[in-house]
Amino acid sequence: MHNKKRVFSGIQPTGKITIGNYLGAIKNWVAMQQQYDCLFCIVDLHSLTSNFNPQELQENIRYNIALYIAAGLNPDNVTIFRQSKVSEHSELTWILSCFTQMGWLNRMTQFKDKAGKNKETANLGLYSYPVLMAADILLYNANIVPVGEDQKQHIELTRDIAISFNKKVGKEIFTIPDAVIDSKAKRIMSLKDASKKMSKSDPSDISRINMSDNEELIRKKIRKAKTDDAPCISYNPIDRPEISNLIDIYSCFTEIDVNKVVKNFELMKNSEFKEALADVIIKKICPIHQKTIQIMEDKEYLEEITKNGTMKAKAIAEKNIGIVKQIIGIS
Repeated sequence: MHNKKRVFSGIQPTGKITIGNYLGAIKNWVAMQQQYDCLFCIVDLHSLTSNFNPQELQENIRYNIALYIAAGLNPDNVTIFRQSKVSEHSELTWILSCFTQMGWLNRMTQFKDKAGKNKETANLGLYSYPVLMAADILLYNANIVPVGEDQKQHIELTRDIAISFNKKVGKEIFTIPDAVIDSKAKRIMSLKDASKKMSKSDPSDISRINMSDNEELIRKKIRKAKTDDAPCISYNPIDRPEISNLIDIYSCFTEIDVNKVVKNFELMKNSEFKEALADVIIKKICPIHQKTIQIMEDKEYLEEITKNGTMKAKAIAEKNIGIVKQIIGIS
């Protein structure tokens, strides 16, 4: 039994990683790595639910692993691995799907959002996505799952599945995980439309800042970011969502409270605040991107990290799936 509480989290290797992914997930992971036993996964099986390009997917997987390390995750402290390399994820998904009620899945709002009007043509993977997510977490008996607000419902489902399974077999096989939503890590919204989350799947590249954007591109996107015509800067997410989103981004990068940010810039024009915001983003993410590129060039180092991470994850997964199979009579 591990002494430290265990953390599990992951990001899909689809599209480019945005500052929303960095501020909402990776930055928090870096802060957690000393305190917890952490597993951070490249959830590449999940990425098959949307349109994918095999070459691009391979490249994104490598970029993500390199970025995790460049952003401050220490492979000696944490387990970094690819979901598809640990076949127990798929195996447990099938087992758990036999313990998951259709009614529970029908309530998942993310499927409704992603499938939209095309429910009939949406793939089964997209529909049962939350069961794979539950398997990812339960396979490692994770205690803590750091997620964004939009994934909270999936963690609640994971808890329901674990409780239901434990009850049916009459033993506490699965750990009941808790979602951790960092209150400081605000939801970073689109630069074009502050009612939508900043997303790597948005067709418009100017709606987001990617971790791989260069200085010139970051300045251009921040200058073009939508704001209102009010003469001064104030924080009001309901009446002034656009400028409030930019203030949130500034606050997350500098760790300065939003009220203090407003006080520091209250006499400035939007354009001046935007320049200051571009400065803090560039200062933080451009060095991370440079380091990511350096790590990607060292193919042997990258392969070694992935291999070691897979071995560590596989050892836990094999042991736990063995217990599950024994208890349900298929070992």
